[in-house]
Amino acid sequence: MAETIDRSKSENPGGWRVLSTNRRAMTALWFIAAIALASLLIPPLLDDQLSQPSDSIFLPPLAKGVSGVTHWCGTDQNGQDLLYRTLTGARVSLGIGLVGALVSLVIGALYGMVAGYVGGKVDEAMMRGIDILYSVPRILFIMIVIAALDAQLKAGLDALRLWAQSSDLLLIESWAQGLLPYSRILMMIVAIGLVEWMTMARIVRGQVLVLREMTFVTAARAMGQGTSKILTKHLLPNLSTVILTYLTLTIPAVILTESFLSFLGLGIEDPAASWGSLLKDGAQVINPIDSKWWLLLFPSVLMSSTLLALNFLGDGLRDAFDPRDSRG
Repeated sequence: MAETIDRSKSENPGGWRVLSTNRRAMTALWFIAAIALASLLIPPLLDDQLSQPSDSIFLPPLAKGVSGVTHWCGTDQNGQDLLYRTLTGARVSLGIGLVGALVSLVIGALYGMVAGYVGGKVDEAMMRGIDILYSVPRILFIMIVIAALDAQLKAGLDALRLWAQSSDLLLIESWAQGLLPYSRILMMIVAIGLVEWMTMARIVRGQVLVLREMTFVTAARAMGQGTSKILTKHLLPNLSTVILTYLTLTIPAVILTESFLSFLGLGIEDPAASWGSLLKDGAQVINPIDSKWWLLLFPSVLMSSTLLALNFLGDGLRDAFDPRDSRG
């Protein structure tokens, strides 16, 4: 009997063990971690002159500027170092992807758990609401939210900055001043989170419909536990790996949406940068006669590689943890 149990365990290893044996997923995980650490640690270590505009405009990779500093990835139309801009853009794009995905996770997980657990007419009404929201063009909705609320947020941050300045609250003043260039991004994160949660809600609802019929949920009901306690104490822990899996797959979708909007000029504003805004800047100076190829090459390669790695990691998590997976 002991041998049978041991063999069963070896044939059905835990999800994390399965993930650790997936070379593609683990390579993707290490690559994403390396990009995230590089975007956080390398820019502060670079020469201060690389973060400022200069007269060294459109220098090709490995060229030296007027100050004698080598620009490993070249410079842009403002004479700014492209390596510095690409890494700081990675920080912004990855941050937007993570925060936007977390917003969609919170909304989608709560919505899906309530719909699946309550069931009946409430579930049907909530799902019909999602069907209606799916019919609304996502990009159009995000653009409307940004256009409607960005000016109000900027005014609010500016008023907060002036109040903190008059009250000698230097920390709050610096915080408000630093957020001003990112006001549109804050609105974008909220808007993206409000449209990306629907897929998460449907996935969570489907899992809850199965879990609510299991013995441990029936026992919790028999013990008199309330709905909120059953959702948080019993259902949520059993949904954590599924939620993590689809969170990883949501991050690339958020990054792509942000990049598309920034490419259209509706995203982050100068002097801040994201991968989308860098691609927009590069596309504006591309021409058949004098192509500044490096302005598109480095941001696009880094962005596409990161998105590919995130999808590989999400696929690995899904193979390891998705209960619908049919591994033996």
